[in-house]
Amino acid sequence: MIKEHYLAIETSCDETCCAIINQAGRVLSNTVFSQAAIHSEFGGVLPDIASKNHSEKITYVIDKSLKDSGLSLTDIKKVFVTNGPGLVNCLMIGVIAAKTISLINNIPIYPINHIEGHIASCFLESKIAFPALCLVVSGGHTSLYILKNEINFQLIGNTIDDAAGEAFDKGAKILGLGYPGGVKIDQISKNGNSNFHKFPIANLGKNSLNFSFSGLKTSLKYFVEKNNNWIKNKESIAASYQEAIVDSLIEKIFLANKIHKTSSILICGGVACNSRLRNKVTKKFSNNSKIIIPSLEYCTDNAAMIAMRGLQLKNSDSYEKGFGVFSSIKKLV
Repeated sequence: MIKEHYLAIETSCDETCCAIINQAGRVLSNTVFSQAAIHSEFGGVLPDIASKNHSEKITYVIDKSLKDSGLSLTDIKKVFVTNGPGLVNCLMIGVIAAKTISLINNIPIYPINHIEGHIASCFLESKIAFPALCLVVSGGHTSLYILKNEINFQLIGNTIDDAAGEAFDKGAKILGLGYPGGVKIDQISKNGNSNFHKFPIANLGKNSLNFSFSGLKTSLKYFVEKNNNWIKNKESIAASYQEAIVDSLIEKIFLANKIHKTSSILICGGVACNSRLRNKVTKKFSNNSKIIIPSLEYCTDNAAMIAMRGLQLKNSDSYEKGFGVFSSIKKLV
């Protein structure tokens, strides 16, 4: 049997990524150039700077991924590329690179939804029992999906305002911790008391599977303004704030699992790197061993997840024949 190899590109935000997998889903290379240090001085991602760095690094990242896999473009049978949602001028760099590779080398190319890619990251290292519940939690997205199989994902809950990652970033800014906020809060929270202060969790209704984090951010802002000596308790304030975010996520996971009676519970996206979330959710469901969380390298933006989603869809009829880029979420398959 002739082995096939697939190349994927991801440039939706501030990571320039390329990966190669084979037809069995084995990751042969996964190259990521992170711009976190570049954007940290601005307190967040600046699209124009992110786009500029993508254009400077995309060729290097593709070449390195090919070299690490021991393959050349003549070995690639399909190209997959993220075309949304994300920052349009960043997505364009990856799409242009992928279309160029496709055109010059006569390789079929297919667009991949970034959120579907995050969900697919859970399949890189684990076998999934269906139906499965999946929480996608990142800087721009906080959503719950029911997975009927590896192709069909149904949205059952979403944030009505900020995403959990935004809540971490905005909270870190209030506390003067810098960017990326989730990483900073996770780090200093290890030295704090998570019971120091009870920050509110939004109540959207008894059976609601939606999220809300904007009020939590406002609560932190008011708390800091009313307590002049808050800096000496910074670690515990951060830990308490983090606890509210984590508890909000776990509360909805528990409710969704109770309603839909799923066989697996998946958590993916950048916020899935949070150590408190990983530890607490594992303990919560320790009796049934249902929790599946990808390794840290597959939680943050990467191209291996895009390649896996492409592999899942390659025999389906859901591909667009011609495509551009889009910034907002389109309906998943």
